[in-house]
Amino acid sequence: MKIAGVQMNVSLMAKEENLNRIIEKMNEAASNGATLSVFPECALTGYCFASLAEAMPYAETIPGPSTEKLQEVCGELNHSVVVGMLEVAEQSVYNVAVLITPDGVLGCYRKIHLPFLGVDRFVAPGDREFAVYSHPAANIGLNICYDSAFPESSRVMTLQGADLIVLPTNWPSGAECVAEHAINMRAMENGIYYCAINRVGLERGFQFIGKSSICAPSGETLTCASGTEEEILYATIAPAIARNKRVDRVPEKHVIDRLADRRPEMYGKIIEPHGLQPPNRS
Repeated sequence: MKIAGVQMNVSLMAKEENLNRIIEKMNEAASNGATLSVFPECALTGYCFASLAEAMPYAETIPGPSTEKLQEVCGELNHSVVVGMLEVAEQSVYNVAVLITPDGVLGCYRKIHLPFLGVDRFVAPGDREFAVYSHPAANIGLNICYDSAFPESSRVMTLQGADLIVLPTNWPSGAECVAEHAINMRAMENGIYYCAINRVGLERGFQFIGKSSICAPSGETLTCASGTEEEILYATIAPAIARNKRVDRVPEKHVIDRLADRRPEMYGKIIEPHGLQPPNRS
């Protein structure tokens, strides 16, 4: 499966313009043999909204006008896409990543871990458990940005059979360590492919740092982007490699299997409430 990660700039509150650029890049990726394109967090809307009221007009139902248009393009190209957008549902707004195929919306993930930044100060936290979606080419899990800082997110989806975790993100200045190190670690510790696609450009004073990457189950970086330029990354993934968690480094002397060697009975503290208060989001 050849995948494409589209590192691009995004225009705030310019949904039609962003959608047209997404479609343009999908066409380019498909012409280069990719069957899945991944775009940044909030690629459809922009991210640095100043209030929920400002963001609300740019949120859509899912399925909705933008996902239906993207499904149409997927059908024309025999292609799939993951794109970041804002969803309105039951009087709440969510920061979501949507996986769309020629047959429609295969998966919609509502961001669970919300930083005190941009539109995440105002949206509702995700209310659905982590899930893995059975795409014809691979089992795909979805996360968004800050989720990558919580290793439990990737581990849960690995235990559900994910071959590939896709992370649309908006890393601003200050997140360089995550971009340069955490993605490789999430891939290595779970034995999965990990595709983290960031944006570039300046939005309301926030400089976004690019550095998108696609990593192999070994933790090796397959391809990575610059910190400033729009570009498309390509990598070929082999789900069978992600499904084989046993690594025989020296036969009968040095074997690594990070799933078989887990000791979940010792991890109870992870799910205990911490008692700390998050920042005031009002």
